Amino acid sequence: MAEHEQVHEHVRVAVIGSGFGGLGAAVRLRREGITDFVVLERSGSVGGTWRDNSYPGCACDVPSHLYSFSFAPNPEWPRTFSGQEHIRAYLEHVTDTFGLRPHLRFDSEVKRMAWDTEQLRWEIETARGTLTADVVVSATGPLSDPKIPDIPGLDSFPGKVFHSARWDHDYDLAGKRVAMIGTGASAIQIVPSIQPKVGRLTLFQRTPAWVMPRMDRAISGVERALHRAVPATTRLRRGLLWGIRELQVQAFTKHPNELGFVEQIAKRNMGTAIKDPALRAKLTPDYRIGCKRILLSSTYYPALAKPNVDVVASGLSEVRGTTLVAADGTEAEADAIIFGTGFHVTDMPIAERVVGADGRTLAETWKGGMEALRGGTAAGFPNFMTVIGPNTGLGNSSMILMIESQLNYMADYLRQLNVLGGRAALDPRPAAVRNWNHRVQERMKRTVWNTGGCTSWYLDASGRNTTVWPGTTAEFRRETRRVDLAEYQVLRPAPAKAAGADAAARAAGADAEVSA
Repeated sequence: MAEHEQVHEHVRVAVIGSGFGGLGAAVRLRREGITDFVVLERSGSVGGTWRDNSYPGCACDVPSHLYSFSFAPNPEWPRTFSGQEHIRAYLEHVTDTFGLRPHLRFDSEVKRMAWDTEQLRWEIETARGTLTADVVVSATGPLSDPKIPDIPGLDSFPGKVFHSARWDHDYDLAGKRVAMIGTGASAIQIVPSIQPKVGRLTLFQRTPAWVMPRMDRAISGVERALHRAVPATTRLRRGLLWGIRELQVQAFTKHPNELGFVEQIAKRNMGTAIKDPALRAKLTPDYRIGCKRILLSSTYYPALAKPNVDVVASGLSEVRGTTLVAADGTEAEADAIIFGTGFHVTDMPIAERVVGADGRTLAETWKGGMEALRGGTAAGFPNFMTVIGPNTGLGNSSMILMIESQLNYMADYLRQLNVLGGRAALDPRPAAVRNWNHRVQERMKRTVWNTGGCTSWYLDASGRNTTVWPGTTAEFRRETRRVDLAEYQVLRPAPAKAAGADAAARAAGADAEVSA
């Protein structure tokens, strides 16, 4: 099959990853008339996080008609909040509809890639061979590499251990003593899904989450028929969902105190199911709602109230055989440990494999915190773009909106290279990157993510928010509509010289000419 053939020796564009970001980039390239590209995927199928996360109850917390591409509306969504299997099927459908399979290179994990300053191209080493590319678009996503904390004694645990994003479907949980570590978006879906079958479920909660009711329902056959017959109704539905969320942004970014009434809704959601005052106290957060990701569930609290569930209001600190010990000294016996402890977001592993023009990796460049011009390009890494890069995350809306904005920027980036003509590369000016990130961080100071009194995965090791966008999706779309060449250095190959002069120039480090 075409997707298993050896990669091309050289391509115009190499896309890394085949989730929403990678497939969206591939579609946009074809729509721009660019067919000389490959999509490098480390797994054996498309889907990204919606392929990797197949745990019981896995579903999206963004409405289906908003969590899909604007250029590929789906009138057949079965529920208002679709499950993992439907989202993955949608991505397979997009792959086939837009003819992307000839471009896919499965089992081709990127091991290392380095910028060639003389040839002005990227040299890419994958698990299935090497290739070169003029431009690289990294769409590996922030929720792709699971994070399991370093727990003393975990290596000697005699039972089963796995992360929510690497679910072991061959392991039968029926009747088992199961420990769920974490209370994030995955955990609140897993807990009510496995509670009825396990013997005992112990939830280790380091920090309680704010949980709002999940207003999910089946989309009727009449609705789906209407969307099929009148496509404008699908666009209208998407537009209404988008507009509502745009109106909510100011409460998150400028007026966090306005979120107090939302907390009351969340407390009523808890109080309906949790009658025990002691358990309610354990589950009530002490920070402003929105500081951490707001979770949606109408089944989480009812599951926690069941007699076979224990909530430990402390994180797991040690494992002694089959005994799990919390930071507060509470002990619990377990046959299996499931980690719902998130991902490497602010320290993405792909950054360690990307070597820039000065010989440093992207991880080294970002040691003090991730920074990218308009969320997509990093100084010292010419012709390299990141989809869902620094400060492009959202706290209340669909990431597909942000992805499509970045794809607009990618398309104009390639157009600018074509206009420049010949061999050329664009490298963000350090001052432009600094100015952009200064603006972002200044706006971040008053947001709920920075002032809400919590510690979240939005923050890096130094406490800086390098994850979330502090504005509306419309603002971000305006900011990424066009590439401003004044923010970039235009790199050209070194002109041909006599051998002696050329050697002297190389010795002086002038192996490439930089023009404004």
